[in-house]
Amino acid sequence: MSNKICMITGANSGIGKATALGLAKMGAHIVMVCRNEERGLTAQEDIKIQSGNQSIDLLLADLASQKAIRDLATEFKQNYSHLHVLINNAGIVLPKKTLTVDGIETVFAVNHLAPFLLTHLLLDVLKASAPARIITVSSRAHGGKIDFDNLQMEKGFSMFKSYAQSKLGNVLFTYELARRLEGTGVTANCLHPGGVRTRLGQHSLLFRIGYIIGAPFLKSPKKGARTSIYLASSPEVEGVTGKYFMAKKEAKSSKISHDESVAKRLWEISAELVKLKQG
Repeated sequence: MSNKICMITGANSGIGKATALGLAKMGAHIVMVCRNEERGLTAQEDIKIQSGNQSIDLLLADLASQKAIRDLATEFKQNYSHLHVLINNAGIVLPKKTLTVDGIETVFAVNHLAPFLLTHLLLDVLKASAPARIITVSSRAHGGKIDFDNLQMEKGFSMFKSYAQSKLGNVLFTYELARRLEGTGVTANCLHPGGVRTRLGQHSLLFRIGYIIGAPFLKSPKKGARTSIYLASSPEVEGVTGKYFMAKKEAKSSKISHDESVAKRLWEISAELVKLKQG
């Protein structure tokens, strides 16, 4: 991974930090994207020390804000001429419905719209750096369906439904993106990291209780990062695109995730919500 520039969102803790560390040990130039500056700086220093790699940069962005995402992409392009790997890792679970500064339900905004927008804004530099890879961290929780009449939980909020729908959005986005990027030298894949001990459900009492009960059976972030690292670095997946992975192997995603009409509709709605021109 020497001379490869890798951007990782949510890189200050959990799977994101473990992914950044793993790729840093391989010699990659890491660009960490974090919301909290203090935590980001601490993680950045940790990764430098543990990896012996000083090419660890930190960019700050609140992925709940579309302006912040656009500013992030602009800042990246001003400072870097290439991007070989983009890992959309950041994700949240919330117990109650909240809205972003853009008026969008927060889980849907951070888990689905943020990677959708950031990926689009960085596509030109990814294509110019080809072969390049886009990796999105989804979840086995992506079962269920996309309810277009309740996309932002307008008809009542469910913590589990909001999370599951956003993770299905990740898979649908990945598959549609792969179709649209065919022939560009840029691949798009997604993955389930497994049950991992992370801060993901920190805002939910139910998740925290489940974490305590299930902790002995959960993976460490280091193990949870293995598939992300594999998809970012392995020659075995060079040119592989539009796939869903678990434990470093291609796996079967839900039936609806393969419905191209659903993927196209979600794409169009997402583009409208983030004010992207289609063409």
